[in-house]
Amino acid sequence: MTNSETLDELVGSVLANPGLSAKADIAVVGEVLGDTDWVGGPGDDGAVLPLAPTVGSDAGVVVCGEAILPAFVRADPRGAGFAAVLANVNDIAAMGAEPMGIVDTIATSAEAAQLALAGMRTAAGLLDVPIVGGHLTAHDGEPSISAFAVGSVTDPALALSVTRAEAGQSLVVAAATTGTLNPNFPFFRAFEDRGARCAGDVRLMPRLAREGVVVAAKDISMAGLVGSLAMLLEARGLGVTVDVDAVPAPDGVPLTRWFNCFPSFGFLLCVPAGREDACLAAFAERDLAAAVVGTLDDSGELALRRGAERKLVLRLDEFLVTGLPRQGTPGG
Repeated sequence: MTNSETLDELVGSVLANPGLSAKADIAVVGEVLGDTDWVGGPGDDGAVLPLAPTVGSDAGVVVCGEAILPAFVRADPRGAGFAAVLANVNDIAAMGAEPMGIVDTIATSAEAAQLALAGMRTAAGLLDVPIVGGHLTAHDGEPSISAFAVGSVTDPALALSVTRAEAGQSLVVAAATTGTLNPNFPFFRAFEDRGARCAGDVRLMPRLAREGVVVAAKDISMAGLVGSLAMLLEARGLGVTVDVDAVPAPDGVPLTRWFNCFPSFGFLLCVPAGREDACLAAFAERDLAAAVVGTLDDSGELALRRGAERKLVLRLDEFLVTGLPRQGTPGG
């Protein structure tokens, strides 16, 4: 942490992050659609669906979608197109799946649509994921960009669902920490440095899932590191105290900004006891930063720690994250 920041300031910045507060709007999904199991229905980064039994395979597919903030689309349609693809591929990776394809929907001016598609093409090329279709409406009204992804898993039971998080597992933060922070939006552009390595980076996640090195995960989204962690813990009411000094972070970026940005490649990983070294080594082999930052527990408290100082950020039984129903009991 920089000398000018205190733990209180970091906690305050996390709670003030509009990306975190916006997640509460998701509660309407449960209100309208009813209960969810977090795996085959709304709740996780993507829905995990088995292939039809007639296929004769244990494999499954993961489907997900992202809508980009209209203000981002207006200010930077090319960047918004890039982010639409990147966010979806990260969601697929967070489920331990191999990305297969992207479908997009665009409604904006013809000029902005061209820029958005160019951004999507760049991201798809970096991540080696084809854009297989979509819909485009050229108009001069409020701009809209959404994208959707499909991925594959060898066994749906081994997907990195947050429902597999349990007390006693180690929490690992893995991230690409070289790049630049977008001056206008909380978006850390690690892909500028990673380049052609990006495609292999996201495909590390399904490998770790298959090997049992990681059992649950969530990508770090616009809700930031702590907001995304709250969503990971929410499904089963778990808790964790994060060692702030252990969190991989880029040089020169204040933690009040790093903890509240979309890092382009950043994941929260639940690792069974004894598999931590294998997990960290896998990221080190790709020159990606990773560290154990805490241990999941059944307290229902998300807190930050620096040295002997500990600050509570939120309690899962008091703070509305997404409002979707929990699954079972902690550790059960």
